[in-house]
Amino acid sequence: MPRTVFCKKYREELEGLDAPPYPGPKGQDIFDNVSKQAWQEWQAHQTMLINEKHLSLVDPQARKYLQEEMEKFFAGEEFDQAEGYVPPSE
Repeated sequence: MPRTVFCKKYREELEGLDAPPYPGPKGQDIFDNVSKQAWQEWQAHQTMLINEKHLSLVDPQARKYLQEEMEKFFAGEEFDQAEGYVPPSE
């Protein structure tokens, strides 16, 4: 049976991650409070931001920006979108 968490993005009990996504307190907080679904959606959004904004992950400012956007994403606040991005039609 999968582990569940009360997801801070969706405000309901959902399947949790299998392991913390990275080490340290921030990884543990995500493991304890973010659902697998929300994490996968953040990863897709983060990839789009990196690609569309031409971010380099070796740049500390880019990593800080992504961290701030991740916090907004999970908190349900307004978060940055890639300029000119049009989602694919179904």
